[in-house]
Amino acid sequence: MNLNSTVYKRMPSRDLADDPDRGDDASAALVSAVDQNSGNPSWKLSLPHVCVATISSFLFGYHLGVVNEPLESISMDLGFSGNTLAEGFVVSMCLGGALIGCLFSGWICDGIGRRRAFQLSALPMILGAFLSASSRSLEGMLFGRFLVGTGMGLGPTVASLYVTEVSPPLVRGTYGSFIQIATCLGLIAALFIGIPVKEVVGWWRVCFWVSAVPAALLALCMEFCAESPHWLYKRGRIGEAEVEFERLLGGSHVKSAMAELSRSDRGDESESIKYSELFYGRHFRVVFIGTMLFALQQLSGINAVFYFSSAVFRSAGVPSEIANVCVGFANLSGSIIAMLLMDKLGRKILLLGSFLGMAASMGLQVVATILHHQDSWHVYLSVGGMLLFVLAFALGAGPVPGLLLPEIFPNKIRAKAMALCMSVHWVVNFFVGLLFLRLLEQLGAKMLYSMFASFCLMAAIFVGKNVIETKGKSLQEIEISLLSAV
Repeated sequence: MNLNSTVYKRMPSRDLADDPDRGDDASAALVSAVDQNSGNPSWKLSLPHVCVATISSFLFGYHLGVVNEPLESISMDLGFSGNTLAEGFVVSMCLGGALIGCLFSGWICDGIGRRRAFQLSALPMILGAFLSASSRSLEGMLFGRFLVGTGMGLGPTVASLYVTEVSPPLVRGTYGSFIQIATCLGLIAALFIGIPVKEVVGWWRVCFWVSAVPAALLALCMEFCAESPHWLYKRGRIGEAEVEFERLLGGSHVKSAMAELSRSDRGDESESIKYSELFYGRHFRVVFIGTMLFALQQLSGINAVFYFSSAVFRSAGVPSEIANVCVGFANLSGSIIAMLLMDKLGRKILLLGSFLGMAASMGLQVVATILHHQDSWHVYLSVGGMLLFVLAFALGAGPVPGLLLPEIFPNKIRAKAMALCMSVHWVVNFFVGLLFLRLLEQLGAKMLYSMFASFCLMAAIFVGKNVIETKGKSLQEIEISLLSAV
């Protein structure tokens, strides 16, 4: 029998989706039979689609770091030099836009699909880059940064959904790590492109112009990428879902993939779920796990470390440029190691090890503050603790939540639940950045670092009690196991 026959592939799976009385046994038998004949899907077919999707993560990292080096030049050219409030708005305005983009990302992803959502996220990043680069006033710069932020808020949510839904189970963790690696590369690219800003007049405008290129590339290349078969199936477009599964997994795996979808989504073809439904009933547990993971990720103090690491390095006599490279290298190294281990050790072990390592690293920071007036080597202990903290974060707490949550969310709620969890991420991120210096002033470094270490330990305990392992499982197997436990 020819498994590549279009008629053979499509008719039975459509019948299976349309006839819920066939039962789970038929689906399970079909999955088993096809898997025995065909083995595991090749990772090569889905790789190009995943690489294009991670351009949005590269842009996310680039725009987070693009104003760090040029900020002084921007303030001088636009006439607000010395106004720390205005400088703070230039840095943080994109965070406000990101929250807005994130809040609407669930509706957008469910309404127009993953591919169009990527293209939509690229549009404000292109327009915002043009406005920022050509700005002659503070207001123009702020509006450009806000537009960029809306694309930044939409992009990570779509990337997490898309990469999870198009990746074969055995490499889904590895592909999910690409998101974190692309973000690191974006941050490093922003650093290196900003190097000439102090020697070349107006170079900061080039830094913004450059960012329009990958955004345009994302919008263009997405036109040739596969749409998420999970979204197509959810919309009732069964035939198109099969076509995309063939592009992503190969023809011999279409039937098993469609049968898996029919098993998990049977009975979920009703109207779209409302946000209010995420807070009660059978979906509350997974949504609670997701929001807590992102909240604890930010309460660990990681962004406070990123924002204020330069001051720690300067106290050790290290220039800010070298400090940024060291932090970026630690972040990238941890992300690469996580990519290699994600599908071997699993998500849960990496999360546990990461949060425990972050707690230990913050412990080193506490010891350094205690020895502040006693020995000179406390500075190097503080620098080492900071680099270890970033490295530990990149090993698990950074890349895993964005991969794990789309895995544990059922197809019916996946987009809206991710939007909710990412919104929590942005809100907690904002308040940590807003209150960090005030708390540092009132509580002192020892108490504040102790608080961060405590949150890391709380996160490790939470992961140990609530997070399930998803390594090597299909999205439908994960969904069925979670719902059966409710």
